[in-house]
Amino acid sequence: MAQPGDRRGLAFAVIVVVVAAVGIYLTIGPPSEEQAEPAREATPAAVTPAASSTPLATASAEPFDVYSYLPMQKEQLAAAADLAERFTAEYGTFRHDEDPAAYAARLKAYTTAEFGNELTRTLSSAGTIEQNRNDEIVSTATARLKEIRQVEKTSVVFVISATRQVAAKSGAKQHNEEYAVTVSQVGADWRVFDLRPSTEGQEGDILE
Repeated sequence: MAQPGDRRGLAFAVIVVVVAAVGIYLTIGPPSEEQAEPAREATPAAVTPAASSTPLATASAEPFDVYSYLPMQKEQLAAAADLAERFTAEYGTFRHDEDPAAYAARLKAYTTAEFGNELTRTLSSAGTIEQNRNDEIVSTATARLKEIRQVEKTSVVFVISATRQVAAKSGAKQHNEEYAVTVSQVGADWRVFDLRPSTEGQEGDILE
């Protein structure tokens, strides 16, 4: 049988344990909501696919023959371009003491009959002849193909760059000009059908 002193000692020990437990609880505190809830699995962020660095339009390794897609053969296009260059150089080469009819005849060798007649009327005008003679103009021109503006089955529009070296009483000058020259097929040959400043020519470049 336990003695009264022993019961008091046992009760005191129980009280000490309870007080210690309460102190630990107050010191640590109740578990937070984050601690109380089970850990959630992390959801991976949406990944935006990187833009492709490869362009959509790429050149094939196979040879590309642009002439096979044109409505005329390569040799025909080259002949028409050569005619346009020679005509433009001839157009810019003249002198004040040359007979206007002879100048027009040189140009008509390159043109259709209709356009040749139109040039003759322009070059034989009194105003043009008087201006050239008064200033004693001597013009020498060179021409080169700049671009092909339009290609059709029986006609081509070229842009031709011309450089004219001009000697005159008013002083030496250099003129840089661009013309839209339309060349048309006449039978098996080519003739110049039209000439105008390139800014007035047909729009829509196809080749350069």
